[in-house]
Amino acid sequence: MFTKPRKSVPGELVQGTLDMLILKTLCRGPLHGYAIAEFIESASDEILHVEEGALYPALHRLELRGLLAADWGLSENNRRAKFYRLTAAGRRQLAEEASYWIRMTAGIARIMETA
Repeated sequence: MFTKPRKSVPGELVQGTLDMLILKTLCRGPLHGYAIAEFIESASDEILHVEEGALYPALHRLELRGLLAADWGLSENNRRAKFYRLTAAGRRQLAEEASYWIRMTAGIARIMETA
């Protein structure tokens, strides 16, 4: 059975990568949700776009898993915001996911380079 190739949506994240990107972003230090989304977009040269509807559930999920900790504080424009930071478990999880991601993308690249 053949399926029609799925057209990708500009800025669409590869399934399963948002958690890893959040963890990687927070290696730089604590940030609130909007700043996390802004960093991912900026660091990807505006190729990746993180929707609020995906970001905040991911942050909550990571916090429940003990990979992030959060405290309330004031944002740059003096608004109350929840600031997230990596926990030791979050750093370990990031190392595992990054290692897997590097192996996976290298394998895909090898396949894509074949004639």
